[in-house]
Amino acid sequence: MSTQLRTDALNFWEVLAQSVAMIGPSITPVLIVPLMYAQAGNAGWLAYVFAAIMLGAVGLNVNVFASRSASAGSLYAFALRAYGSRGALFIGWCQMWAYVFVAVASACAFAVFVPALLGPLHLNVPNVVATLGCVAIAWLLSYRDVRISAIALLAFEGAAIALIVAITVLIFARHHGSWIDADQVHLAGVTPTAIALGTVLAVFSLLGFESATTLGEEAREPLVIIPRAVMASVLLSSLFFIIVTYAEILGTRGFSPSLDKLTTPLDTISDAVGASFMKVPIDVGGLLCCLSIVTAAVNGAARALLMMGRTGLMPAAFGVTHPRYETPARALIAIALIVAAISGAALALGRAPVDAFGDCATLCSYGFVIVYGAVAVGASVYLRRLGELRRRNVAISAIAVVFLIIPAIGSVYPVPAWPVNVYPYAFAVYLAIGIALLWRRPQAFTSSSESASPSAVPTSAS
Repeated sequence: MSTQLRTDALNFWEVLAQSVAMIGPSITPVLIVPLMYAQAGNAGWLAYVFAAIMLGAVGLNVNVFASRSASAGSLYAFALRAYGSRGALFIGWCQMWAYVFVAVASACAFAVFVPALLGPLHLNVPNVVATLGCVAIAWLLSYRDVRISAIALLAFEGAAIALIVAITVLIFARHHGSWIDADQVHLAGVTPTAIALGTVLAVFSLLGFESATTLGEEAREPLVIIPRAVMASVLLSSLFFIIVTYAEILGTRGFSPSLDKLTTPLDTISDAVGASFMKVPIDVGGLLCCLSIVTAAVNGAARALLMMGRTGLMPAAFGVTHPRYETPARALIAIALIVAAISGAALALGRAPVDAFGDCATLCSYGFVIVYGAVAVGASVYLRRLGELRRRNVAISAIAVVFLIIPAIGSVYPVPAWPVNVYPYAFAVYLAIGIALLWRRPQAFTSSSESASPSAVPTSAS
């Protein structure tokens, strides 16, 4: 088995597709905007403005590393340069948690759309079967060829976004009266707490924007196109969310039930604007969006596991690639099985797909907050070691850290209801396992620096 991935395989658009698919812009108008309206009311669009500033600052810190080095380890490899082996392996451990639960959340969300599509045909597919089918397709796309996977992601997400843009245009075109919604512009009934809670949801919508960095060994001119893809994914997705959130609230003003009570808001809006024929394509788009997120998340998590296999934190079997497809085959199989087991178990135990989606959204946010915060601080540490630290770098790091405190606090206070209240403890157990592995595998500390860059990776392994 080889340890090398396929080099020079992906162009800018294919790399951008990884980050955009991980964000999954088309899932937000369907599942998250109603929650946003329930939490932030007329300040939904503003919450996305704050999230764009926050994660834009994180993106600039990510690019401090991405413009200077590239590998499959992404943020793990970047943390190595700031914190050394111990810190980097710990960050990689958190990153894998985050990506796995993004995949689980989206696999569960896949089961939300299957009944909407097959129900009118009187076909009943169990939620567990729908979810496992989604994971299997995502694994197959990722296992065979990273370029095919990237093209599929771009096609899936592009089609779904096009449908939502069409509905958004119809909202404005068919709206009676001014496009200026006074309640949203003047933030009617909005409190600072509501904005803070909305920002937590807005940040979740954008999580995973940095996953283009996991393609560092497979991208063409990675030091150029990966930083561009990172920032483009944040800015374009944020703009899309701001417009769509504003439009959905405008388009459902006065509806009964209200936006926060709608389980399929775009279907309701389609009826209202005289475009009922778009409901099926929109639900298909939701399916494709969920599949694209699962594929991107499995890709990202597998590449984090690949680096851990190379360094010795995890078994060496995970540190090799397929001799023909040049993908992290064993890591992909392991991650796909983990995602299938968690999502399948949650639904088999009776958890509704929408509730499972929300649960896993919360769980993945714990890992992302730690990873993003560490990278934000690490960027300044790294630049100082290089003798390139400037005041603006410190300011950008500080902005990112301060803003990240909002979702960190919002995820645990006020104390949520069962079972969400125990999730922080589950994450703490996972962190303890990671620390134990670091303690018991000291060889990982000596090998990780050699595995951070593709040029240092051996070309074969038994």
